[in-house]
Amino acid sequence: MSDIVKEFNAYRTKMNDKILADNNKIIKRIFNLDTNAYQAGALDVKTKELLGLVASAVLRCDDCIQYHLETAYNEGLSKEEVSEALGIATLVGGTIVIPHLRRAYEFWEALENQS
Repeated sequence: MSDIVKEFNAYRTKMNDKILADNNKIIKRIFNLDTNAYQAGALDVKTKELLGLVASAVLRCDDCIQYHLETAYNEGLSKEEVSEALGIATLVGGTIVIPHLRRAYEFWEALENQS
């Protein structure tokens, strides 16, 4: 696994563990809601991940973008599908999204190159 992917996952896991260890009912419910929202329903998981990716790019949240990219990759989405979704995100969000688009492409490339 490439360093950028390892570092992201290690940090995310470490900090989520710390956050959840505080046993804050509201935060735990938000985490649970987030997990359940991305389960298959009327929309399949791949579609929901693309929706999450687009929303994250428009909102300019690199952590969220990386999370949705990795999940999309693990769900078997193609680079072309992800690229098209990121194109929509850039259209909707405007040129301010471009720096996040660059980092998204870098992270996707790291996902493809992991061993």
